[in-house]
Amino acid sequence: MATNLAIDPELLNRALAIGGEKTKRATVNKALREFVARREQKSLVELFGTLDWDDGYDYKSERSR
Repeated sequence: MATNLAIDPELLNRALAIGGEKTKRATVNKALREFVARREQKSLVELFGTLDWDDGYDYKSERSR
């Protein structure tokens, strides 16, 4: 999908320099993947402490050897 974007050239050049990608396209794609991954991780972290824990659960008894 072709998309025209007005991207800050200074920011893109910095991303190219530190990102290790050879092209602007690869740099933008990598940045988008990292953005999505961080947002997904953040939503998972927000779940910590929201689940009820069964204190009577015995994980050792569930093991089968």
